[in-house]
Amino acid sequence: MLGYILKRFAIMAVTLWIIVTLTFVLMVTLPGSPLNEERTTNETVQANLEAHYNLDEPYYIQYLLYIKSIVTFDFGPSIKQPTESVNDLLGRGFPISFELGIVTIVVAVISGIILGIFAALKHNGIIDYLAMTIAVLGISIPNFVLATMLIQVFAVYWGILPAATWSSPVHMIMPTIALATGPMAIIARLTRSTMLEVLTQDYIKMARAKGLKPWKVIIKHALKNALMPVVTITGTLLAGILTGTFVIEQIFGIPGMGKYFVESINQRDYPVIMGTTVFYSAFLILMLFLVDVAYGLLDPRIKLHNKGGE
Repeated sequence: MLGYILKRFAIMAVTLWIIVTLTFVLMVTLPGSPLNEERTTNETVQANLEAHYNLDEPYYIQYLLYIKSIVTFDFGPSIKQPTESVNDLLGRGFPISFELGIVTIVVAVISGIILGIFAALKHNGIIDYLAMTIAVLGISIPNFVLATMLIQVFAVYWGILPAATWSSPVHMIMPTIALATGPMAIIARLTRSTMLEVLTQDYIKMARAKGLKPWKVIIKHALKNALMPVVTITGTLLAGILTGTFVIEQIFGIPGMGKYFVESINQRDYPVIMGTTVFYSAFLILMLFLVDVAYGLLDPRIKLHNKGGE
């Protein structure tokens, strides 16, 4: 286990370094300067601004300073909000985005599994067709389109849900639905297919032959094996949800990281763009690692490392 963890951490470090390097290259190769809007006829003031943000240094020096800021987790001040550091923006926005992401993945996993189980148990029945229709619609409709539809129906026409901000559990309903529908559909389809396969296995037939109650056969014997692919895909879905919150946060006026990230791109605020990218990349890489470990723990047949060439 220790060898596996060390190997994975090395791979994670290399992956993060590649992301960091590509992000830096993309930033410095874009035409113009993030200080274009602050251009002034006073050359001394302009030079001081460039020196303050290390924009007057050669690219390799900027890159080394960038790596240092990542190692020390100090991303420096925002260019467009000089009184705010990137760390302050992360500390203020990430908890909100994380809360939305966690609530969304919980809703998506629970509803998707329940929908998939009922579809499998009622195979080729009305419930199965209805569940798969919902799943197809959930996959087909982009979350930003669904978000707009939800606002139009529940906020504008019916007036029963608030359209924006993030101040109470009620404000979480529409953003969560908009983000959770797609992952829920994927999980439902995956659960249905794996559950149908598991239910034909000999050990399930044996459990039924022993007279076990149907719900006990499903929960105790079938569900655990049917959920293994769901565990595998959860890390990818979590990555999609957390990055997908950027657009949804803009639509619903949620003060999460999406607000700062989108604004930083529009304003070419290098420190915020690079700090946010690195932070989210590190977080998502760590989540994928934890999912891999959980997968190995749930299924004892999966070995985290090889012995003797096996």
